[in-house]
Amino acid sequence: MSRIGRAPITIPSGVEVKLDGSVITVKGPKGTLTRTLNPEVKVDIQDGVINVSRPTDAKPHRSLHGLTRTLINNMVVGVTQGYSKELEVNGVGYRVQKQGKQIVMNLGFSHHVIVDEVEGIQVDVPNPNKIIVSGIDKQLVGQFAADIRSKRPPEPYKGKGIKYANEVVRRKEGKTGAKK
Repeated sequence: MSRIGRAPITIPSGVEVKLDGSVITVKGPKGTLTRTLNPEVKVDIQDGVINVSRPTDAKPHRSLHGLTRTLINNMVVGVTQGYSKELEVNGVGYRVQKQGKQIVMNLGFSHHVIVDEVEGIQVDVPNPNKIIVSGIDKQLVGQFAADIRSKRPPEPYKGKGIKYANEVVRRKEGKTGAKK
């Protein structure tokens, strides 16, 4: 049996979980998240604990078991603590600034790269070389951070570009002079 799927999810105080058929709604201090779950997986809410079970040991049901439990857990954690991703901008002249609901980035191109904030995501630029993306939906935070990173991914020779704060860029050695 799935070790992840078998683990119960305790509902913290201040969080309200409603199950309507296969639609689960989690409401907490930071906001509300709603998700449609696969109807084959059974979700029980009793005494402040959420349990996820599967009908059979078939491969698709085993896959859905752990996934469903993790999705629900991510919703509960999102409405209580939230998620954030930190990005670093490295390179001479590479800068980031926030103007209203837009992020204006100078990334070595002949033009500024402008990214609009998505609803449900907060973007903070504490200094010109750092971007913090935060929100309650783990998938949305990760996708938005990946979209920003894709504007100028880090290159392996000088390390210039946008990288995650905990990402390690493997560096390569440059060309050596050829002798005749």
